[in-house]
Amino acid sequence: MARLRWVGFMFRHRSETLGTAYSYRADPAVPDFPDDRPLIVFDGECGFCSRDIDFVLRHDKNALFRFTPAQSELGTALMRHYGYRTDNYETSLLVENGIAYPRSDGVLRVLKLLGGRTSLLAIFRFVPRGLRDRVYDLVARNRMKIAGRRQACRMPTAAERDRFI
Repeated sequence: MARLRWVGFMFRHRSETLGTAYSYRADPAVPDFPDDRPLIVFDGECGFCSRDIDFVLRHDKNALFRFTPAQSELGTALMRHYGYRTDNYETSLLVENGIAYPRSDGVLRVLKLLGGRTSLLAIFRFVPRGLRDRVYDLVARNRMKIAGRRQACRMPTAAERDRFI
Protein backbone atom coordinates (compact mmCIF):
# COMPACT_ATOMS: atom_id res chain seq x y z
CA MET A 1 0.00 0.00 0.00
CA ALA A 2 2.82 2.41 0.84
CA ARG A 3 4.37 1.70 -2.55
CA LEU A 4 1.12 2.68 -4.30
CA ARG A 5 1.03 5.96 -2.38
CA TRP A 6 4.62 6.71 -3.43
CA VAL A 7 3.77 5.99 -7.08
CA GLY A 8 0.72 8.24 -6.81
CA PHE A 9 2.88 11.01 -5.30
CA MET A 10 5.38 10.75 -8.15
CA PHE A 11 2.74 11.11 -10.85
CA ARG A 12 0.63 14.03 -9.68
CA HIS A 13 0.47 16.61 -12.46
CA ARG A 14 -1.66 19.38 -10.99
CA SER A 15 0.18 22.48 -9.83
CA GLU A 16 0.75 22.75 -6.13
CA THR A 17 -0.52 26.01 -4.71
CA LEU A 18 -0.45 27.05 -1.09
CA GLY A 19 -3.38 28.48 0.83
CA THR A 20 -6.23 30.49 -0.56
CA ALA A 21 -5.79 33.54 -2.76
CA TYR A 22 -4.52 36.59 -0.87
CA SER A 23 -4.60 34.74 2.49
CA TYR A 24 -1.51 36.71 3.55
CA ARG A 25 -3.57 39.92 3.61
CA ALA A 26 -5.32 38.65 6.74
CA ASP A 27 -2.04 37.66 8.41
CA PRO A 28 -0.86 40.50 10.68
CA ALA A 29 2.71 39.14 10.53
CA VAL A 30 2.92 39.82 6.76
CA PRO A 31 3.63 43.48 6.01
CA ASP A 32 1.59 45.20 3.32
CA PHE A 33 3.21 45.08 -0.09
CA PRO A 34 2.16 45.83 -3.67
CA ASP A 35 0.76 42.53 -4.95
CA ASP A 36 -0.48 43.65 -8.37
CA ARG A 37 2.44 41.87 -10.08
CA PRO A 38 4.04 38.48 -9.47
CA LEU A 39 6.56 38.43 -6.61
CA ILE A 40 9.49 36.02 -6.41
CA VAL A 41 10.77 35.25 -2.89
CA PHE A 42 14.35 33.94 -3.19
CA ASP A 43 17.33 33.12 -0.97
CA GLY A 44 19.38 36.31 -1.23
CA GLU A 45 22.50 34.68 0.23
CA CYS A 46 22.58 31.90 -2.36
CA GLY A 47 24.74 32.51 -5.42
CA PHE A 48 22.67 30.03 -7.44
CA CYS A 49 19.41 31.78 -6.51
CA SER A 50 20.84 35.22 -7.28
CA ARG A 51 21.86 33.98 -10.73
CA ASP A 52 18.28 32.80 -11.23
CA ILE A 53 17.08 36.31 -10.42
CA ASP A 54 19.62 37.73 -12.89
CA PHE A 55 18.19 35.34 -15.51
CA VAL A 56 14.64 36.54 -14.84
CA LEU A 57 15.71 40.20 -14.97
CA ARG A 58 17.45 39.65 -18.33
CA HIS A 59 14.43 37.91 -19.88
CA ASP A 60 11.63 39.91 -18.26
CA LYS A 61 11.24 42.47 -21.06
CA ASN A 62 7.95 43.82 -19.66
CA ALA A 63 9.22 44.26 -16.08
CA LEU A 64 6.44 41.97 -14.86
CA PHE A 65 8.15 40.50 -11.80
CA ARG A 66 9.04 41.96 -8.42
CA PHE A 67 11.54 40.34 -6.08
CA THR A 68 12.23 40.09 -2.37
CA PRO A 69 14.97 38.17 -0.59
CA ALA A 70 13.70 35.52 1.82
CA GLN A 71 15.90 37.21 4.45
CA SER A 72 13.89 40.46 4.21
CA GLU A 73 11.03 41.22 6.58
CA LEU A 74 8.48 40.53 3.83
CA GLY A 75 10.27 37.42 2.55
CA THR A 76 10.54 35.89 6.01
CA ALA A 77 6.89 36.68 6.79
CA LEU A 78 5.69 35.09 3.54
CA MET A 79 7.83 31.99 4.08
CA ARG A 80 6.39 31.59 7.60
CA HIS A 81 2.86 32.27 6.37
CA TYR A 82 3.13 29.41 3.86
CA GLY A 83 4.74 27.03 6.37
CA TYR A 84 8.36 27.12 5.23
CA ARG A 85 11.44 27.25 7.44
CA THR A 86 13.10 30.60 7.92
CA ASP A 87 16.47 29.29 9.05
CA ASN A 88 17.29 27.48 5.80
CA TYR A 89 15.62 28.66 2.61
CA GLU A 90 15.48 25.51 0.49
CA THR A 91 12.64 26.74 -1.68
CA SER A 92 11.67 29.84 -3.54
CA LEU A 93 8.10 31.05 -3.86
CA LEU A 94 6.26 32.74 -6.67
CA VAL A 95 3.27 34.73 -5.41
CA GLU A 96 0.98 35.57 -8.32
CA ASN A 97 -2.58 36.91 -8.01
CA GLY A 98 -2.40 36.16 -4.30
CA ILE A 99 -1.55 32.48 -4.84
CA ALA A 100 1.82 30.98 -3.85
CA TYR A 101 3.53 28.49 -6.13
CA PRO A 102 6.44 26.68 -4.44
CA ARG A 103 9.35 24.66 -5.76
CA SER A 104 9.20 23.40 -9.37
CA ASP A 105 5.66 24.73 -9.89
CA GLY A 106 6.92 28.24 -9.13
CA VAL A 107 9.91 27.88 -11.45
CA LEU A 108 7.79 26.60 -14.33
CA ARG A 109 5.20 29.34 -13.81
CA VAL A 110 7.95 32.00 -13.94
CA LEU A 111 9.28 30.51 -17.19
CA LYS A 112 5.79 30.54 -18.70
CA LEU A 113 5.15 34.14 -17.66
CA LEU A 114 8.48 35.28 -19.10
CA GLY A 115 7.22 34.32 -22.54
CA GLY A 116 9.41 34.01 -25.59
CA ARG A 117 11.81 31.10 -25.83
CA THR A 118 12.03 30.68 -22.06
CA SER A 119 8.35 29.78 -21.94
CA LEU A 120 9.19 26.69 -24.01
CA LEU A 121 10.94 25.30 -20.92
CA ALA A 122 7.55 25.21 -19.22
CA ILE A 123 6.99 21.99 -21.18
CA PHE A 124 8.54 20.33 -18.11
CA ARG A 125 5.19 20.83 -16.37
CA PHE A 126 4.25 17.54 -18.06
CA VAL A 127 6.93 15.79 -16.05
CA PRO A 128 5.20 14.47 -12.92
CA ARG A 129 5.44 17.01 -10.10
CA GLY A 130 6.79 14.44 -7.66
CA LEU A 131 9.74 13.80 -9.93
CA ARG A 132 10.26 17.52 -10.69
CA ASP A 133 10.20 18.37 -6.99
CA ARG A 134 12.69 15.62 -6.16
CA VAL A 135 15.12 17.16 -8.67
CA TYR A 136 14.31 20.64 -7.30
CA ASP A 137 14.99 19.46 -3.74
CA LEU A 138 18.27 17.83 -4.76
CA VAL A 139 19.47 21.08 -6.34
CA ALA A 140 18.15 23.12 -3.39
CA ARG A 141 20.03 20.99 -0.84
CA ASN A 142 23.26 21.35 -2.82
CA ARG A 143 22.88 24.92 -4.09
CA MET A 144 25.59 26.31 -1.80
CA LYS A 145 28.04 23.67 -3.05
CA ILE A 146 27.08 24.43 -6.66
CA ALA A 147 27.35 28.22 -6.59
CA GLY A 148 28.50 29.20 -3.11
CA ARG A 149 27.13 31.51 -0.45
CA ARG A 150 26.98 35.26 -0.73
CA GLN A 151 28.06 37.35 2.23
CA ALA A 152 25.14 39.70 1.64
CA CYS A 153 21.89 39.70 -0.28
CA ARG A 154 22.01 40.63 -3.95
CA MET A 155 21.92 44.41 -4.33
CA PRO A 156 19.80 45.67 -7.22
CA THR A 157 21.19 48.20 -9.65
CA ALA A 158 19.65 51.67 -9.80
CA ALA A 159 17.57 50.58 -12.82
CA GLU A 160 16.29 47.49 -10.96
CA ARG A 161 15.66 49.11 -7.58
CA ASP A 162 11.92 49.71 -8.05
CA ARG A 163 11.42 45.99 -8.73
CA PHE A 164 12.86 44.85 -5.38
CA ILE A 165 10.83 45.02 -2.19
